[in-house]
Amino acid sequence: MMSTSKIVGAVEIGTAKITVLVGEVLEGQSLNIIGLGEAPSQGVQKGVVVDFKVASKLVHDALARAEKAAGASIDAVYISQSGSHLNGFFHTSTVNVSSSTGTVYDSDVERAVKEAKAKELPDDRVYLHHIHNGYTLDGRPVVEPVGMQGEKLSLSYWSIHGDIQQVRDNIHVINAFGLTVEEAIVSSLASGLMVTTDAEREHGVLVIDFGAGTTDYVLYQGGFVRASGSIPVGGDHITNDLSLGLRISQKQAESLKIEFGKARLESADEEEKVWLIGDKMIGDRHLPKAALVKIIEARAQELVGIIFQQLKRVYEPKSIPAGIIMTGGASLLPSLGNLVESTFHQEVKMGITPSWVREDLASPAYSTALGLLHFALTGQAMQVPRSSGRSRLWGRVAKIFN
Repeated sequence: MMSTSKIVGAVEIGTAKITVLVGEVLEGQSLNIIGLGEAPSQGVQKGVVVDFKVASKLVHDALARAEKAAGASIDAVYISQSGSHLNGFFHTSTVNVSSSTGTVYDSDVERAVKEAKAKELPDDRVYLHHIHNGYTLDGRPVVEPVGMQGEKLSLSYWSIHGDIQQVRDNIHVINAFGLTVEEAIVSSLASGLMVTTDAEREHGVLVIDFGAGTTDYVLYQGGFVRASGSIPVGGDHITNDLSLGLRISQKQAESLKIEFGKARLESADEEEKVWLIGDKMIGDRHLPKAALVKIIEARAQELVGIIFQQLKRVYEPKSIPAGIIMTGGASLLPSLGNLVESTFHQEVKMGITPSWVREDLASPAYSTALGLLHFALTGQAMQVPRSSGRSRLWGRVAKIFN
């Protein structure tokens, strides 16, 4: 019997860069990464498409390069979704067990699932994920309630929704290349899945994905997603602060950030001098490294503080014994981990990709795209209960194109 395979594309339309990874899923059991295509990003701000024509051209360039590198055509696309338009809420539904014997049946689970997903959104919002957060039977946690006995069955979801127009724009960019979007996955879920283990998610762990235009996070407790969010601040904002504060170009500011930037000021920085432009020509000048670091530190403190405030209701250090994992291109800023650690009072480490990821992709910058491919293989990011099935994108967001 011939083996069956499917060629899937993982597309991340970032603020600074567009990344396309191509994977071959073999019989739904294994994944080979066979192609990479990249392009500089334009027409995207803070994770949102603001110039459809420009963004589409560059995404299509990246898709074409990825297909050429793979030597194959993409069958379906998994696309990441980011931006401050994303919101989430935690909801628990409780139903009475219908059997006179108190035995839980599939029909009881289905009623609980239906009730948990029944909350209607405004017309301009659409659900992207209903992420299962476990069952309780008469108040005690259970893994599989069917066949057990009790009176009240409860289940919980972390539901993520977004602006319908902004979700539609991302999908249209891919459709214009002649491809179908099979799933739109929130970026934090994709990157979080890639840089954590089952054990870390079970124990409790926070993943923060520092990107160029946005910073995304996801909090796991007991193996479930307890909270997620997207903040419209990233590495590009630090570059912009340097450009304005030091009166230099964006290009010069980015170079300074990469070469001398750090998120925490140290006493030695007061004595050290750096060249502002770096060409040592007329107009170039020395300045204290402290002036540079202070600008970066102010923005980094603001960003980390926002994350902490958004998680304040559900976070406490003892709830995530596996610590905090940083990923994303902007996470490479020196001493950013120290700042996160002092804010959250928890150990911080850099995310490590699994051993099966080839060396040239084992960078924090690829964690989201890799997570999309992993989801294409496993469907794990959704954590949908056994009885409800896994609906496809078009079933969930059909109203997008109505």
